[in-house]
Amino acid sequence: MKVPHHSRSRPALMRWLSLLLAATFWVVACQDSGSTLAQARANGRIRVGFANEIPYAYQDLDTGELTGEALAVARVVLAALGIPKMTGVLTEFRALIPDLKAGRFDLIAAGLDIQPSDCEQIAFSNPSHRLGSGLIVAAGNPQQLHGYDDIADNGAILGIVAGTDEQAKIQALGIPAAQVVVLPTAPSAVNAVKAGKIAAYADNALILQELLDTDDSGRVAKADPFEDFPAADETVYRYGAFGFRRQDADLRDAFNEQLAALIGTAEHLALIRPFGFTAQELPGEMTAARLCQREAPERNPRTGLETNPDTG
Repeated sequence: MKVPHHSRSRPALMRWLSLLLAATFWVVACQDSGSTLAQARANGRIRVGFANEIPYAYQDLDTGELTGEALAVARVVLAALGIPKMTGVLTEFRALIPDLKAGRFDLIAAGLDIQPSDCEQIAFSNPSHRLGSGLIVAAGNPQQLHGYDDIADNGAILGIVAGTDEQAKIQALGIPAAQVVVLPTAPSAVNAVKAGKIAAYADNALILQELLDTDDSGRVAKADPFEDFPAADETVYRYGAFGFRRQDADLRDAFNEQLAALIGTAEHLALIRPFGFTAQELPGEMTAARLCQREAPERNPRTGLETNPDTG
């Protein structure tokens, strides 16, 4: 009679199961240590994609330093995450998302606008800034112009530069053509305000701030506060954020946590002020989740104008 051998094989089976379990834990641990966030912390460095666009992210020609609103903010946030160094990877603006997905770099810091279609490809941080329009008026704002409605209601003469977002906005608003003066350049528009030929000059808020930063006449100022058109439509603003691969949700979440702690602080405002950003460009309570879910026409990522107005 043969002695059953299954009882003798049980210790071997248990050893095999123990080895299998240990191997499983080892694989999981390796995968965790191999995450982009873990690797960046271990190396003290992360690869950042940018497109050399002032004032968002660019390389200073004199110093070689990576600078701009997005890179300045990213540097502080990443340092708080235990990642003190950035390696800049220059690419074309249109290649930022494809190159991120291809692994050329680990995050996008380029003032990239949150567009619903892009949310299907990458994970966005919550916005770091919000861009809209503004007005340059005579110092003291004698006509109390704080929005396009004021222009229309007061019969004020508005100056714009041909081809800008504001040209499309005022056409949609229905401001009479007799109240609109089209000027060739931004400096000529500022001079027209100084000369009293127009009551206000409308343009991108960042452009206006750059103009004011280089004007020491004391004769013009930005209308503050300013209500963009239409006031209740959040889609008129461009919300800039940082981009991550969808599988790097842990990096995005950690980044968001530190970003929230920074946005709106005195440190943050001091960081972004050299690039023309002020408290007016703070994103408020807007989140990437809300922007990704909105139903809005696709807009040009730099001008904000609809790219499919006939079908959107």
